[in-house]
Amino acid sequence: MRLNLRLSLDPFIIGLIAAVVLASVIPCRGWGASLFGIITNVAIALLFFLHGAKLSRDAILDGIGNWRLHLVVLLSSFVMFPLIGIALRTALHHWVNAPMLDGILFLCMLPSTVQSSIAFTSIARGNVPAAVCSASASNVLGMFVTPLLVGLYLASETGAGGSAGVSLGGVGAILLQLLAPFILGHLSRPLTRGLLERHRAVVGLVDRGSILLVVYTAFSAAIVEGLWHRLSFGDLVVVTALDALILFFALVVTTICARRLGFGREDEIAIVFCGSKKSLASGVPMAGVLFPAATVGPMIVPLMIFHQMQLMVCAMLARRYAASAPDR
Repeated sequence: MRLNLRLSLDPFIIGLIAAVVLASVIPCRGWGASLFGIITNVAIALLFFLHGAKLSRDAILDGIGNWRLHLVVLLSSFVMFPLIGIALRTALHHWVNAPMLDGILFLCMLPSTVQSSIAFTSIARGNVPAAVCSASASNVLGMFVTPLLVGLYLASETGAGGSAGVSLGGVGAILLQLLAPFILGHLSRPLTRGLLERHRAVVGLVDRGSILLVVYTAFSAAIVEGLWHRLSFGDLVVVTALDALILFFALVVTTICARRLGFGREDEIAIVFCGSKKSLASGVPMAGVLFPAATVGPMIVPLMIFHQMQLMVCAMLARRYAASAPDR
């Protein structure tokens, strides 16, 4: 059977672009910005509450025994990627716009995706329980690790030419702001599980709507501060090229490591798809909490580009794995 692939633009990306355009044309200012700021904070708390409520303990327990696989994925997400970001930021700081490099580094500090990692692993006929466990573990640890990495490597630049503007002293409070709703959501799962499953469309709408709200609020503040006077079309081209380089490197390294460490084909697939991705769903609200409003916009531009790029590339890769499966 011939496997056809349609490389269409993710509808969510269209929504993100629309939010950026709306913020560029009609940014919220003054009391409107204050009101949207409050609504955004509530939306972020709701978003992480839903993340916790959707996390299935049974699915995690099914794949938790493959600890070597999970370790490789976590090392890829929180060691390899940050080292790539630090290296690029150090090597290119004289040639590339500083906010874009900060955004690249922030992208590299984020956890893996959950839904798309599992979906692509399933399409490629990989180890789905292990993918569920690895991607979920990456997201949970990301609520601790990402704020700490941001505090160490982006806050250190504040006042010394950096653009992040997040203080190391505030990381603990920020972490609690993200973690508390997540824990409450997960603890509520026995009560909310049935409701969430019956109303998946509504939950998805709230999930993505919250992210779009954060993007609009963030870009509004950035537009008021003169974002498009500081960023050029050339900056976007450079960021796109750097995102492509990072994704290519991650895919190659995770594939080589999986094979050199003796993992089977199904485990290799889970490692490649979980270890090479970064979460837009976690990254956008985290940026809204971690950074001042005026810096969030440029900070998430590399992530938005990387999100669409990883979907397109991993879709092709998943189809290729599926076509070469022994039991195809």
